[in-house]
Amino acid sequence: MLLEGLFLPLTTPFMPDGRLNLPKLRENVARYSKTPAVGLVAFSRVGQPSLLSDAETKDALRCVADAAVAEKVLIAGVARDSVTHAVELIEFAAECGYDAALVALPSMLRGSTGREAKVYFEAVADAAKLPVILDSGLADAAISIDLAIELAKHRNIIAISDVAASTDRMKQMREGTAEIRREVTVTSVFGAVTGRTMAKHKPVLGTLVSAESLSGGTAVAVAPAPASTLKTRTKVVGFQMLCGSAAGILDALTAGAVGAMPPLSASAPQACYEVLAAWKDGDPALAAEKQHRLRVAAAVVEEGLGVAGIKYGSDLNGYFGGRPRLPSLPLSGAEREQVEAAMGGLRN
Repeated sequence: MLLEGLFLPLTTPFMPDGRLNLPKLRENVARYSKTPAVGLVAFSRVGQPSLLSDAETKDALRCVADAAVAEKVLIAGVARDSVTHAVELIEFAAECGYDAALVALPSMLRGSTGREAKVYFEAVADAAKLPVILDSGLADAAISIDLAIELAKHRNIIAISDVAASTDRMKQMREGTAEIRREVTVTSVFGAVTGRTMAKHKPVLGTLVSAESLSGGTAVAVAPAPASTLKTRTKVVGFQMLCGSAAGILDALTAGAVGAMPPLSASAPQACYEVLAAWKDGDPALAAEKQHRLRVAAAVVEEGLGVAGIKYGSDLNGYFGGRPRLPSLPLSGAEREQVEAAMGGLRN
């Protein structure tokens, strides 16, 4: 699976009483599907995955898959402490049409760089029905560079979303995984091809109409409606690195990242996309200017106020953020004013 471009980590909408709000999730996904983002991520840390039951998680995963356009890459966040439950959730996501799984370390292993962390990721990847993207963890407890390089050798671990995403860290991972080469299917213009897109363009066989329904008494074959042809080609990629923070997008791209999955993009998808677009167009000066605007907002919304800040920022830009689920608390009046000031130049 090609992972070049911007991926939007979805927030999870809740009712005022804390129940899951699927109608608002569906509306958000439909609107995010109109942005230039390459894909959508359900249940990254921004989606508060640990606060949902298994039933709620599956309902939300199904809702996102149903509402998203087929061309968007869908990534399912998997935050389960046991290998068995992680694999089961990935299997469900695969059945819904997701293209990859973003797998986080179990809560008791976060910050671990030892054998247990390696075994967990490898055991999940061995049994997973989707390609695995490593969730590096929070910046102060990210998995080590050595562990990431070792895991990159696994046939089913294709990428890492790295919150730390420092230039040195990205460069070391790029150098340590330089020999890894994988072939992926892409469109004729080298865009990602999703499983749902392939299914949409799959030829439909003709059907037989029964003799009883025809006055002549002869069964005939009915040709299907002509389907458009999806032209694809292949592309060789390495171990793919995604920046997991809005403030570090440009530095990460410079160091070898192929895309970004910043939490702030749920609030400001266009502003985050513009950094990647300017970089791809070969305009580093414009990319630096766009990145500077993001750093100011990211320091307040993404890094300072977390999920509640991102949700309120989403409200400001016409998406439904709403209140976070308890025990996370909504913003105070003063904090809302901070977000409004920080987001002033990032309206979509």
